[in-house]
Amino acid sequence: MHRYFQLFFAFLILAGTACKDKGKVPPPQPLGPLPTSDQLAWHQMELNAFVHFSINTFTDREWGYGDESPDLFDPSGFNADQWMATLKEAGFKGIILTAKHHDGFALWPTAYTDHSVANSPFNKGNGDVVKEVSEAAARYGLKFGVYLSPWDRNGSDYGQASYVQYYRNQLKELFTGYGPIFEMWFDGANGGDGFYGGAREKRAIDGEHYYDWPNTLKIVDSMQPNVLFFSDAGPDIRWVGNERGIAGETNWNTITPDTLYAGKAGIEDLLQQGTKGGSHWIPAEVDVSIRPGWFYHQAQDSLVRSAENLFQLYLTSVGRGSNLLLNVPPDRRGLFHEKDVASLQGFKRILDSVFNKNIATDSRVTASSFRGNDETYAPTRMIDNDEDTYWSTDNGVTQASFELDFGSPKVLNYLLLQEYIQLGQRVAAFDVFAWEQGSWNKIASETTIGYKRILPMGKKWTSRLKVVITESLGCPVLSNVEVY
Repeated sequence: MHRYFQLFFAFLILAGTACKDKGKVPPPQPLGPLPTSDQLAWHQMELNAFVHFSINTFTDREWGYGDESPDLFDPSGFNADQWMATLKEAGFKGIILTAKHHDGFALWPTAYTDHSVANSPFNKGNGDVVKEVSEAAARYGLKFGVYLSPWDRNGSDYGQASYVQYYRNQLKELFTGYGPIFEMWFDGANGGDGFYGGAREKRAIDGEHYYDWPNTLKIVDSMQPNVLFFSDAGPDIRWVGNERGIAGETNWNTITPDTLYAGKAGIEDLLQQGTKGGSHWIPAEVDVSIRPGWFYHQAQDSLVRSAENLFQLYLTSVGRGSNLLLNVPPDRRGLFHEKDVASLQGFKRILDSVFNKNIATDSRVTASSFRGNDETYAPTRMIDNDEDTYWSTDNGVTQASFELDFGSPKVLNYLLLQEYIQLGQRVAAFDVFAWEQGSWNKIASETTIGYKRILPMGKKWTSRLKVVITESLGCPVLSNVEVY
């Protein structure tokens, strides 16, 4: 008899489990273009450094003409570890080095031109800036990327087919000799006046076709398939359309790039905002310099951005769903200048202070509805500190709201929202309300969220906050909400 009851109760448990599994609510289906795993890892980096360092550092120019003598490149105290320690302490996750700028001077001993560090006094001609920077980045746990300018004002055959092979040969050197490279950066500065091996003339190229980008990038991809390609039009990361540090308040990670190419004019607004319902996932990267120029100039030592200004750039880049690529140019010693370092340190102190205590984790969160009334998709999933869980609604429910109750009035400065972009970017419009004097008062009306959206609330005093999604391309899927 005892054995009989054991079997009976086991049957009931199994039957109950089977019924529960059968009734489990399926997750939302992916919607539109999705980020690759490498793009998702890039989104999560948020802060990366651009480092413009080359012959221009010693000529006090922004764009070298191409006739500069390699003898000029002679940093007196070059120390890549100082760069990395500074960036690591400030919260940066990666660094992109100008391995070759428009002047054509190579920071590594390339086999394809004499216009490189191999013919400079640096380390008596035995120096390799790319090697030292890539190895220092690895020591400090930062990812390493390279900028290799397609335009070369030194190359005698620039504009001819042979130069494209030269460019590809240098890419092969970089992508086979310097460890993992997470991002390859190139821009649309192509063609114009230059030295060109002594010709000293102006040359024009067909920016859309000359470099044969599809095949050039295939070569790189065959060597390092995890690399992400940045240019005005992607194909993996797009330019944000300006160098002011500002992403669009409307910022879609999707865009339709069929008619785009690096250097095409008149597309700044499109790049800044992306395309609602675009065909490809190509998020925007916000590049801006800590100084007025991209290379170091002593005359700009008094013009370094303040820590407070850097924080505002953070809000208009990372806070609008993009990544911030902040340029920090080493000086003629080969070091980050003390004023730049101080500003970065102050920036990190502000970040740590502002985003210190997330009061949403202690709030009571409710929603207008959640998917199938299944706790898997309940609004509490937005405050569980688990990036793989999310709140969602039933299929077809594209307007919904959730509320945070803090129990007592608090001073609110920032609201942070994140979509679960692994299922696509969805939210197209939302409003934010604060509970004031017995009723809801609208304090913001916004559009996109994407990977991350940070809204300043200006010291709003309230005990309750409500977010109302008014338009979404599909059922909303939000993974995180934070309040500071």
